[in-house]
Parts: sequence; structure tokens; C-alpha cells
Amino acid sequence: MTDARFARLRLLRTHGIGPVTWRQLMARFGTAEAALDALPQLARRGGGEAPKAADPAVIAREIEAVARLGARHVMLGEADYPPLLAELDTAPPALIIRGDIGLARRGGVALVGARNASAASCRFARGLAQDLAAQNVPVTSGLARGIDTAAHIGALDGGTIGVIASGIDIAFPPENARLQEEVATRGLLIAEQPPGTQPLARHFPSRNRIIAGLAQGTVVVEAAPRSGSLITARLAGEAGREVMAVPGHPADPRAQGCNMLIREGATLIQSAGDILEQIRPIDPRMVRAPEMPYTPPPPEEASDADRRRVSDLLGPVAVTIDELIRQSGRPPAIVQTILLELELAGRLERHAGGRVALA
Repeated sequence: MTDARFARLRLLRTHGIGPVTWRQLMARFGTAEAALDALPQLARRGGGEAPKAADPAVIAREIEAVARLGARHVMLGEADYPPLLAELDTAPPALIIRGDIGLARRGGVALVGARNASAASCRFARGLAQDLAAQNVPVTSGLARGIDTAAHIGALDGGTIGVIASGIDIAFPPENARLQEEVATRGLLIAEQPPGTQPLARHFPSRNRIIAGLAQGTVVVEAAPRSGSLITARLAGEAGREVMAVPGHPADPRAQGCNMLIREGATLIQSAGDILEQIRPIDPRMVRAPEMPYTPPPPEEASDADRRRVSDLLGPVAVTIDELIRQSGRPPAIVQTILLELELAGRLERHAGGRVALA
């Protein structure tokens, strides 16, 4: 790994720096080395102590462990990085992958659903995945019990992508260890967390955003009203991707989530043909010509008065950044700079939907 890639990974593994902050730091300072050097000054402006940069020895051990497992890092901005995933504001700055990364460059469909799914729905999901893979459409899921397992099994012969909430060396649930290995050797296995990381509850929403971000559309097959599958569907919709659902019997609690999605505008799915119709290629004449690469303007320095104004508007209840900009009357760049300073000082938390609150 080059020095520049090493520094990017070290910046990412620094406590308190997530994907959004990482991208802002890289846009502002140009290199991870410069961003790491600037952390103390930014945190002081935010009224706190700078996060301690990740130990280079820890990063070196991660790189060695990844190589030993037959995996590799793919960094945001590199040619191998999945293009659809890169469009997300919260795109992971680094992925750890085993298998054919080319599958992730083809878009495809995310197929998710209940862990305690009915036998009929598992059979249906397996058939959907098999039909999609036969049409050269990769199927992405989360290697969980139920619908996820059925989707991977159905798509194994044609191309499937598994995204896990743990390190790439840990199988969860344990009974899917063999399936996870098959996905890694015959398809593609993706982890965001370093090797050895256990699948903690807070990691699953992060995994779900990757599942939704990799695909052109997300299909839900059985889901309770409050479930991870509906989180994945919501994230897909927020990213401008197709949201699809398989209807179920109104008396079955496992169908309530899908029926609710359809009532709210998701496309009703009964076959792989329905899915292919939704994700078919766009007419090239409807696609805008590519724009010149965006170069961020020089950062604007915030004054103490700016910092007081924005800080006074923050509280324990999360608010959108757009609302902060509107109420503060400050330019977006100034507000983003102040939020970055507060976050690095440990005084700010970022929430879903671009919302922030005082820690």
C-alpha cells in the first residue's frame, strides 16, 4: 500500500471520523496527510481536544491481516470502487473485499427481507435471484438468515454480492459460514469494518446503506413494519434508486412492511421480469453529458461570531444542516466548517438524513 493510501486509511480509522467527515477533510485539505496535521487546530476551534490519530502500527496490522485473508482494500476514488456506491454522500472511504469486484461495477438488484421468513417467501426469493442472475444481473444481500440466505443461494451460479456487518473474517450468523465462503469465492464479499470486528448492532444500518448503494434498485420480500429491510428500502429511496416490494397476505405480520411500501409508492413485484422492467437501461439520449470534475472552492474561515451563532442553534434534538444554514444566515461553507470543527472536538453527532445535534 502506498504512503498516500496508508494515510487515507489512517485518517478513516481515527476515532470520531466517519465517512462524511472524511470526505469533507479530503476535499478541504487535498491529502490525508494534510488533514491529519490539521486535526488539532480544527478541534481547538471547535472548543475541544483533537481526536488522537490512529496508530500507524494498528493500520499496518490491519493491512497485513487483510492480505493474509486473501482480501484487499478498495479506496473511494480508485478505479475499482463501485460507481453507484460512490454516489452516496455516506459512501465508505474504504471497502475490504474478497472475490470479483467487477460484479459491484454492474449495479444490479438488492434483494432483502425477513430473517424469520416463511418457506414460501424463501422459495420465491430464491427463484427471483436465480432468474435475475441468469440475466447477468448481480444480486446483493446481507448474508442474514431467511430471505438474504435464499437470495444468495439462488444467485450463486450467476453472480451474488454479500455485504456483512462484521470483519471479513467473521461469519454471522455462524450457520452461514459455508455460504459466506462460497459468496467470497464465487461472487463478491464486502466488509466495511476491519478484520476481527464483531457484528455489533450499530454496524447493521451502515451495512444496509452499502447494500442499497451498490444496486440500481432494492426489492423487499417480507418485512415487519420496523425492520432492517425497510431501513435498506428507505436508504435506497433517499439515494434515488428504485424501491420494489413483493405483496403478501394482509393477515401475515411479515407482509405488513412490504404492503406498506407498496401503499407508499413502491413498485409491486411478482416476477424477475417486473424487476428488469424497473432497472432497464435509460435511453442514452436522456442522459446528460458528463460534467467537469468538481473542484471544491478554498475553505472559508469562520469567525467567532459565526461559531457562536451556529452553536446557539444546536441542541440535543437533531436538526437538518439546511435548517441551520437558513436560520443562521451564514453561507453553507461557513456552517459546514463550523460543524466539522465541532465534530472533531467531540461536541457534535451526525444522524441519518443529514441531521446533526450536540453530543
